[in-house]
Amino acid sequence: MHKIAVIGATGIVGTTFLKVLEEDKIKADYYLFASHRSAGKVIQFMGKDYTIIELTADNVAKVKPDFALLAAGGSTSIEFAPILANLGCTVIDNSSAFRRDPTVPLVVPECNPEEAKKTKSKIISNPNCSTIGSVVALKPLDDLYKIKRIVYSTYQAVSGAGQAGVDDYLHGLDAYVKGTQPLPQKLQHPIFNNLIPHIDVFLDNGNTKEEDKMIFETRKILKRPDLAVSATTVRVPIENCHSISINVEFEKKPCIATIKKVLAKAPGIVLLDNPAKNLYPMPMHANGKNEVFVGRIRLDESRENCINLFTASDNIRKGAATNAVQILKLLI
Repeated sequence: MHKIAVIGATGIVGTTFLKVLEEDKIKADYYLFASHRSAGKVIQFMGKDYTIIELTADNVAKVKPDFALLAAGGSTSIEFAPILANLGCTVIDNSSAFRRDPTVPLVVPECNPEEAKKTKSKIISNPNCSTIGSVVALKPLDDLYKIKRIVYSTYQAVSGAGQAGVDDYLHGLDAYVKGTQPLPQKLQHPIFNNLIPHIDVFLDNGNTKEEDKMIFETRKILKRPDLAVSATTVRVPIENCHSISINVEFEKKPCIATIKKVLAKAPGIVLLDNPAKNLYPMPMHANGKNEVFVGRIRLDESRENCINLFTASDNIRKGAATNAVQILKLLI
């Protein structure tokens, strides 16, 4: 039986790793790691009690896992992914630490499953949560009409900033009820009753790092290094699930009926597109689900060969934990 390590097992993504592994009934010998602050804590998983192991090089070497799911942040991934790989372990990393490394595959199983088995470094990267929620819908359309240009506008939940982002939102809600002024600890400004067009740090070109991630990762996953991509990423005051407005220009003339038919059959997608009945993707549909919800599909009449569409997906599940577990399943 495979030995699987879950690293960062007590965090917001790590606990979702455990939920998805349990739902998918993936049998293995599991070892749950976290920082010294959580070491010794006992949690229930797969009907058993597991004691959290402190994440150290020695403790990892004692286990020598076959696979590791990492959800402990970029600095931890940079330190421990090579250690695990040197032990012969295949690492599936949720951070951005290795996404730009040309030797590390960036995998969304609905889009490029073949890349999962090509890694020479023993490390596989999970893409950014907003990228995943976009490319699952875009890959079938690229195959159909060849995409010429993409413009993203995102509506990203506070859970994308981790538990601290959720806390900022909840504290803001509490402050609103009490009539006081919230003081954010994680985000740049109060998020309750507000929007923040600023995710991650600003770069010299005026984009944020989050926007730059979406541009680079879309090109890498679709294997289109010269694809024209633009992105504006915005934090919104909801707890979970990212939504994305996508404008897509094709090389060929698109047919909306054909697009809907193709997306309805595409893996990992729920087509929700019936404006007459007020049916379109919203976070309330995607929350707790593994699929990407797609709708509002229509021609952009201002530009030739161009459409608009809208997606919603659970950024902690499909945007992180579910995608990683899907990669694991490809390998085992």
